[in-house]
Amino acid sequence: MSMVKTYRVKGYMLISHDRLPTWQAFTKDVRAVNELDAVEKIYSLMGSKHKVKRYHIRIESITEINPEESIDQIVKELATATRIVKP
Repeated sequence: MSMVKTYRVKGYMLISHDRLPTWQAFTKDVRAVNELDAVEKIYSLMGSKHKVKRYHIRIESITEINPEESIDQIVKELATATRIVKP
């Protein structure tokens, strides 16, 4: 069984590539089993939230962090959850 870890991903995404292209920096914390899964999660989140294609996302660094250091409150709560209750 694999342990889920918390990763901090930093990079750039190309915003409004057709009108006035600008590279916007981002930092995102995600929970994943390994670094490849973290990258896939970033592609999925940025694509659905900002409508950015995969080839418009440049990842600079992926680092494993302590869940308490996370800047995202949801990631922090998921890391400390002891059980999941279905409604």
